[in-house]
Amino acid sequence: MATKDPQASQLARLAGLIADETRAACLLALLDGRAWTAGELARHAGVAASTLSEHLGKLVAGGLLAEERQGRHRYVRLADARVAQLVEDLTAQVAPGADRRPRSLRESSAGSAMARGRTCYDHLAGRLGIAVTDAMTARGLLRQDTGFALTDTGLGWFDSAGIPLDRASRRPLARACLDWTERRPHLAGVAGAALCRHALEAEWCVRIGSERAVKVTASGEGALLEMLGIEAGALR
Repeated sequence: MATKDPQASQLARLAGLIADETRAACLLALLDGRAWTAGELARHAGVAASTLSEHLGKLVAGGLLAEERQGRHRYVRLADARVAQLVEDLTAQVAPGADRRPRSLRESSAGSAMARGRTCYDHLAGRLGIAVTDAMTARGLLRQDTGFALTDTGLGWFDSAGIPLDRASRRPLARACLDWTERRPHLAGVAGAALCRHALEAEWCVRIGSERAVKVTASGEGALLEMLGIEAGALR
């Protein structure tokens, strides 16, 4: 009699955690990298607070979410970057909008904004993320031929731009993340996170709406043109 692979049951449990529409909605919402209250997630998922609480308990117990409490509020966030990568990689396997058309003009506009530019946990994605990745590659700052890797020129670029990189991190310095709207890889890892954080802090980008969409500001267009040669038209 064949011995069961213990990883098979672990994989099945992990898949079962994600294979629920309410829990999947929570994981997707939390890809914005921020902590949400249980009430916010309940409204986002369209379920009662008591129902959402049960789902969150399963996700926390399964190691996909981390929980924090401040006073009466319960906050949850993705446990770490590996969970974010898992959710984004799975999302990339689903063709965006393949199963239905937008139900309203507002939904269509939100989808367009997400495709134009968004955060993917802690790095830039959508056409914005691809434009940055392509520009860095064209300028010799990033290599994609043997996997994603910053070149020596790229490391110097981050230093000269005043964007610090945590080189002691256990995360890879540069990693490819498959973009679910563009179907091409964008820059993730320590470098992707540092660039996204700087873009938000310097107000090259601002968050819009209630999801992960971001918009490049006028000053951001100028900075990206000067530093990476990205034309404003590629960001709109």
